[in-house]
Amino acid sequence: MMKRLNHLPAQFLAMAIVLVVTVPIALWRDGWTGVAGDAAGVALVTVSYVVSSLVIAWTDLKARHLLLPVAMATYVIKFTFIGLAMWAALNTEWAGLPWMGVAVIVAVIAWMTAHAVWVWRAKIPYVEIQ
Repeated sequence: MMKRLNHLPAQFLAMAIVLVVTVPIALWRDGWTGVAGDAAGVALVTVSYVVSSLVIAWTDLKARHLLLPVAMATYVIKFTFIGLAMWAALNTEWAGLPWMGVAVIVAVIAWMTAHAVWVWRAKIPYVEIQ
């Protein structure tokens, strides 16, 4: 299963870079509340994509014919929970919410960019040799 998760270190590095860049800005602009919102947004994106990666890798290993429906169900369930969590956070009037929103957007762009670069550079065989 680990060979199906080779892309994760590149994305973890991208998330670390996002935090290194955004945390000082959030601290300067809104103090520790901004930092908490920023870290929460990056953590939300990271956990979300890692869970998807694990589910997809496991399904690919155990039941490849179910890969599309399982991946789509994971996506729908994951974003339903994220949407409910964001809605609940919106109703708390937490001061870190704007930074959380910005961090989610920046982290998603960084994650997807890191993933695309990894795919472009990876030597992925077209035929699996068993």
